[in-house]
Amino acid sequence: AMYAVRPLHSAEVLAGHLPTCMYALPNLHRAPGTAAPPAQEEVDPSLQALESRQEEILKRLYELKSAVDGLSKMIQTPDADFDVTNIIQPDEFSPLTKNGADLDLMLGKDYGALKDVVINANPSLPPLSLLVIHSLLCERYKILSAVHTHSSVKSVPENLLKCFGEQTKKQPRHEYQLGFTLIWKDVPKPQMKFSIQTMCPIEGEGNIARFLFSLFGQKYNAVTSTLIDSWVDTALFQLQEGSSKERGAVLRSMNAALGKSSWLVGNELTLADVVAWCALRRTGTANAAPANVQKWMKSCENLAPFSSVMKLLK
Repeated sequence: AMYAVRPLHSAEVLAGHLPTCMYALPNLHRAPGTAAPPAQEEVDPSLQALESRQEEILKRLYELKSAVDGLSKMIQTPDADFDVTNIIQPDEFSPLTKNGADLDLMLGKDYGALKDVVINANPSLPPLSLLVIHSLLCERYKILSAVHTHSSVKSVPENLLKCFGEQTKKQPRHEYQLGFTLIWKDVPKPQMKFSIQTMCPIEGEGNIARFLFSLFGQKYNAVTSTLIDSWVDTALFQLQEGSSKERGAVLRSMNAALGKSSWLVGNELTLADVVAWCALRRTGTANAAPANVQKWMKSCENLAPFSSVMKLLK
């Protein structure tokens, strides 16, 4: 016999060559019906932290929901349905004092430089309320006023170029308390910058009017401030830009409010009166206004700042 080879398939030989430390696998030849015990997997600590955080957030959300539900029940009670105008007391208003407020305290002291308010406005829709407030500010402070025309505007009516009147007294710039510059420019809505280098522009006639009126230093409580803001928004968005139905509803609300007091909010002139009067004059609905509203408009026009703006509407 040739090429005789020893057999390698005996159990003794195979047992000595099988590995004992790598790729340990479960026994696949178990008896039917028996399952291998599941391996214990270790939970990632970061996953546990995430689950704990989620549970904490859900708990806080449930607490907030319970608090909101409780508040909603309070608001729906009859005691909460009251007219906030009834709780305004006359002594809560500080009149527009002749001496004005400390501009350096409100606007910050900048030695060697004059504080400048720069407003861009479209001559096709003059911001009447800003012109009224400018006249009111001129009665309290020394203001250096100027009007310019931007290259984006082809022509501006003569009355708008002289909307601030003539600067009769020429004084050095440092003797003024505030600079007020109006630039007639092709912009969709009025824009204002107070600090040219660091301040984002304030847009919208109502927002600019709020900023300028705050320079009088008047202090109101939360209810009064909310009422003033509400009338300003109502005048701009419903009376000035709304439909005829919305205007009628606003006029009825104004007539009811003016039946209780001389002005829209309390017994002193506020920003609400300035913006509402300008909106009525701009829309041309003053003649159709109810009796209390017409009486109020005459009271406004008896003041010099309003009468000066009336000349621009002619």
